[in-house]
Amino acid sequence: MKRTTRTTALTVGALITAFGLPAGAAHADGTTPRIDLRVLVIGDGGPATDAIAAELDAAGTPYTKIDLTQSGRQVIDAAFLADTVDGRPRAKFQAVVLPSDNPFAAGSAEMAALSEYEQTYAIPQVDAYTYARPEAGLRYPVHGGYSGSLDGVQASVTTAGKAGPFGYLDGAVPFDDNDPAIGESYAYLSTPAPGADFTSYVDAPIPGQSTRGSLVGEYRHDGRRELVVTFVYNQYQQQFRLLVRGIVEWMTAGIHLGASRNYFAVHVDDVFAADDRWNSTLNCTPGDVDCTDPNATPDPIRMTAADVDVATAWQTAKNFTLDLAYNAAGTVDTRTANNGADPLGDKLLADRNQFRWINHTYAHPFLGCVQDTTVVPWKCATDADGSTQWVGRTEISDQIANNRVWGQTNGLPLEADELVTGEHSGMKVLPQQPVDNPNLAPALTDNSIGSLGSDNSREGGQRRIGSATTVPRHPMNVFYNAGRAAEEVDQYNWIYTSRAQGGSGICEDNAATTTCLAAPLDPATGYTDHIVPLETRNALGHVLANDPKPHYVHQSNLAEDRLVYPVLDGVLDGYDALFADDTPVVNLRMRDIGTELQRRAAWKTAVHDDQVTAYRIGDTVTVDAPDGMAVTASLPTGTTLNGSAFGSAYAGGVSGWTPSAGTPLVFALPASAAAPAADTSEPPAATEPAPDTAVPAGVSEQVPYTPDN
Repeated sequence: MKRTTRTTALTVGALITAFGLPAGAAHADGTTPRIDLRVLVIGDGGPATDAIAAELDAAGTPYTKIDLTQSGRQVIDAAFLADTVDGRPRAKFQAVVLPSDNPFAAGSAEMAALSEYEQTYAIPQVDAYTYARPEAGLRYPVHGGYSGSLDGVQASVTTAGKAGPFGYLDGAVPFDDNDPAIGESYAYLSTPAPGADFTSYVDAPIPGQSTRGSLVGEYRHDGRRELVVTFVYNQYQQQFRLLVRGIVEWMTAGIHLGASRNYFAVHVDDVFAADDRWNSTLNCTPGDVDCTDPNATPDPIRMTAADVDVATAWQTAKNFTLDLAYNAAGTVDTRTANNGADPLGDKLLADRNQFRWINHTYAHPFLGCVQDTTVVPWKCATDADGSTQWVGRTEISDQIANNRVWGQTNGLPLEADELVTGEHSGMKVLPQQPVDNPNLAPALTDNSIGSLGSDNSREGGQRRIGSATTVPRHPMNVFYNAGRAAEEVDQYNWIYTSRAQGGSGICEDNAATTTCLAAPLDPATGYTDHIVPLETRNALGHVLANDPKPHYVHQSNLAEDRLVYPVLDGVLDGYDALFADDTPVVNLRMRDIGTELQRRAAWKTAVHDDQVTAYRIGDTVTVDAPDGMAVTASLPTGTTLNGSAFGSAYAGGVSGWTPSAGTPLVFALPASAAAPAADTSEPPAATEPAPDTAVPAGVSEQVPYTPDN
């Protein structure tokens, strides 16, 4: 697993020199201008600019967005784009993102203002999705190119792309093809127009041709630089998620506020304990409170010592660490029933330092309201006056403290302030328990809990409960009550097929959030052919989205058929096939994930409220933020702050958090980031278009052609 960060052969700073990336070219009067670290995103309601804006938002990179379809919008003119501060020329935006190479009408004063601004301050422009045409440095696709779907096509990063903004990728850029019945991508593949100064960074084979066409490339002309993107995308598609880091690095020269990394953590709940098994005849889980059939006999699933050996060997092979959320009563009770013997417990304790450990309460009880299980589904028990009966503060506290003490006594490498309650209980759970158990918060405070695992499918954001801040966890759809693939598929079919197909109809009753299968999955192949690819894609999507939230499964998924490994292998092996060694998966423990999420939330609020100012003048970057605010930035390798190296290496640059101490932070950029002169070369004299770049009939020279797809 690529978790060891190595210094890349060509750093972001070197790219600035190699490709002439802007650093604030000298102004006409010789004064080095101030370039504010903010991106201007101009959209037209299409998904491409929205996707780039979403990436900036997630990373914490300041941007201003203008919607060209809105009446009364900001007019784009010279005064909006630039001014003078303390006698120094100021460019208010370090980059411009447009929905195409020119989204304005012919002769637009706004496009003229943007062009002059880009020329004057060496500001790069991203054409988020544009038609291949000579105005964008490319031949029209009808001249030996291609217009159409790229579903399932594998594009590639070119040699120039690897040496440039996409060096964090190994090379392959696969395009999604999740549903053969639905078109998921559309692109124009073309080659550079004659005489165009165009460098392709990402390309794909042109169907029916021996040549390759550009999908992402740089076009230099008229003293301007454009990143020309000729495929459409949304923020969730894998091809965009793979390439967006390079798009941002290109337009910011690797110098911007905010940061993005690829995170993956997996929590394994109920360790030492057993999980009840799904009954394919009764269509419920004996032992669960909602399985009330008189013939329901529990058939528990519990790991063995051999399963621990598999887990440790797997971790070593993948260079990845699992987090085990444990219930001590599982091994204590097993030893009591077996004259002190518990091979699983012995093995886990012998290998305890191979894992990270999380307190999951001593016996995994439900810690919310007292459950009334005489009805299905269960409801909260009430007193005679109708008030809810709650599990008490002392019981909650004992479950936390007894498990922690047992773990510490047995040498588990714990962080005492981390906790995941059984079933995330104690916190609100709809529809039965719409509020937290009022005894939960004081019990958490009694035990100095700082990080509390929550279910991201119920609550996606963090919140405070007593002394703790929640850490939302992504559930994997590998069921806790399945040890065998056939059991997983049977339950999957029960949940996701209609009543007419023999299912529960749950998917029909919740059509707004759940999609029914077209037909039941094959019990023999459904897990491998449908569930594993789907869960792999979902989890990898989180990894590629700069999402540090952990995923969670259960110890049953490491037992018997060991169902979770094909999914985890799909995520980690798939990641390794896509990314270079200097861009590893970041594998954090829960408390560190919680800290990352809290810092991001505070930073996002400060940026939104215009409490952060950042700009570049020559070889320095200055950031002014509220006192005590943790500041995040991505900068070239070799950047220093107060004489010390800033950040940690990732994807060819450095990034990290640093506290603001009431005075502006001043970062010194390396010599490789020195400002080149602006491109002042004269554009070539106008000539008649060459035959292979002639405008196709029906296609405007001024407005990019958009297919009706």
